[in-house]
Amino acid sequence: MPAAGFVPRGGKEYPGNLTPYVTVTCVVAAMGGLIFGYDIGISGGVTSMAPFLKKFFPSVYRKEVEDTSTNQYCKFDSQKLTMFTSSLYLAALLASTVASYITRKLGRRLSMLLGGVLFCAGAIINAAAKDVAMLIIGRILLGFGVGFANQSVPLYLSEMAPYKYRGSLNIGFQLSITIGILVANILNYFFAKVSNWGWRLSLGGAMVPALIITVGSLLLPDTPNSLIERGNHEEAIAKLKRIRGMDDVGEEYNDLVAASEMSKQVEHPWSNLLQRKYRPHLTMAIAIPFFQQLTGINVIMFYAPVLFKTIGFGSNASLMSAVITGIVNVLATLVSIGVVDRWGRRILFLEGGIQMLICQIAVAIFIGVKFGVNGEPGDLPKWYAVVVVIFICCYVAAFAWSWGPLGWLVPSEIFPLEIRSAAQSINVSVNMIFTFAVAQVFLTMLCHLKFGLFLFFAFFVVIMTIFVYFLLPETRGVPIEEMAIVWKNHPFWGRFMPDDDLPSKANIEMEKNGYATKTV
Repeated sequence: MPAAGFVPRGGKEYPGNLTPYVTVTCVVAAMGGLIFGYDIGISGGVTSMAPFLKKFFPSVYRKEVEDTSTNQYCKFDSQKLTMFTSSLYLAALLASTVASYITRKLGRRLSMLLGGVLFCAGAIINAAAKDVAMLIIGRILLGFGVGFANQSVPLYLSEMAPYKYRGSLNIGFQLSITIGILVANILNYFFAKVSNWGWRLSLGGAMVPALIITVGSLLLPDTPNSLIERGNHEEAIAKLKRIRGMDDVGEEYNDLVAASEMSKQVEHPWSNLLQRKYRPHLTMAIAIPFFQQLTGINVIMFYAPVLFKTIGFGSNASLMSAVITGIVNVLATLVSIGVVDRWGRRILFLEGGIQMLICQIAVAIFIGVKFGVNGEPGDLPKWYAVVVVIFICCYVAAFAWSWGPLGWLVPSEIFPLEIRSAAQSINVSVNMIFTFAVAQVFLTMLCHLKFGLFLFFAFFVVIMTIFVYFLLPETRGVPIEEMAIVWKNHPFWGRFMPDDDLPSKANIEMEKNGYATKTV
């Protein structure tokens, strides 16, 4: 039985406008995604620059330059090289657990501020690196910054946005990630032409997005949810009136206060996550980021220049191909912003999954036919390489309007306040664990699975699409503090939700008179 989507009709609808104030606030906050995106883009670029490899990873450099007979699939297989890339994600994993406490007790803004400062420090150390140890230390600081930012920014956006526009404004975070990737790819292309120290400019450039989020966090207001949670009720209601653009915010304010009071009764949000009534939330906090990483997107984004070089592009051509995929990434994310609050989350998840599956199978066939199992492509016709890039771009587009933005949006909007920070920390942690795992083993898997690597990820795309079809309800147009109704009315998750945990029946009519059920 397919999961039911829920469309609010006659249920609780808070008044509120998309004011210039809340728009600017969300745009500034969303820029926290720049640091994550810039790092994703810059890592693959510098690891394809010969001066960088020669200085820090000479064995990889020799394998690439001096041994022309090396199997293309295994050319960049180096645990030391992948540790440079993936060490950031272990650090982000550790930081997200600390960030959970800070986000809840001290506010979302402080968590963003710490993220910016730590990322800036890491960028300075990386730009000045003399050896691999300095590189790794810098990467760890970058990871701490990413952990704090990824913990706080999606929550901040979901709490600030009017519920009717929550999807579009929250996806601003993913848009910033894609812009960061694109800017990094463009800079890599030009800095690669700078003799022996272009890589320092690429790595040091991370200071710019770090400063943006640092300064931005100092200027942003706290969310009403966070202010109420910390006892600042007068400031919270004044802030709520300003961001909604009207004085009639009593109903929403009262619901936020009620949610906060329930939250204060929860002394141990981490252990509370294991309660039966939070089973749907915990499942999504783990499954969505797990599946997001096993789409294979970070294979493309981390290592796009390396991957394109492997399939026959020259060094500069491979960096330019990464720029092309970066542009596609940004444009497709804009598509998601335009339709997510009209079409809903499920339809984008399902369409994106099918499109990614088709593209991954096609890429596997094209690379397999030309490279075979020995990794020797011979002469690679230009048209052949162009076809591979087109399919990769179609794959990137599918991810960028589905699992990319929705992987951050959906978890940030489904958690009740009493477990919100802890559950978001699990979401970020799982994301970073599997980002680390994929980054660490990708080049080794490419060496051993060869073109079958794309079929490996295609298998998981099938699984995640089935998961969404049966288990993920539609959350479009539902206020965050009313989300329990969605789970209660779901044909599978409803059995886990006690009736006394639902919003007041005077405000929400369950079943068909309040939330219409439809099959998607």
